[in-house]
Amino acid sequence: MEYIAERITLSPDLCNGKPTIRGLRITVKTILEFLSVGESIDEILMQYPDLVKEDIDACLKFASDLMDRNYVIKEVAA
Repeated sequence: MEYIAERITLSPDLCNGKPTIRGLRITVKTILEFLSVGESIDEILMQYPDLVKEDIDACLKFASDLMDRNYVIKEVAA
């Protein structure tokens, strides 16, 4: 398992290699999806008692850091 950001881990053997929180079977994507539909941090913490507020903050920072990269759209043959 490799830490790719504070509290965010990556392992090919866990959740199909998707970024997870501290090696738990909770993906960053899951937390971001809950937040995107209006769930509060407190509601998420009640549903996932292994998490702490700092884990959710780390998910948001991780997503924000990804948006700081430059992306190029390349045309692909159809």
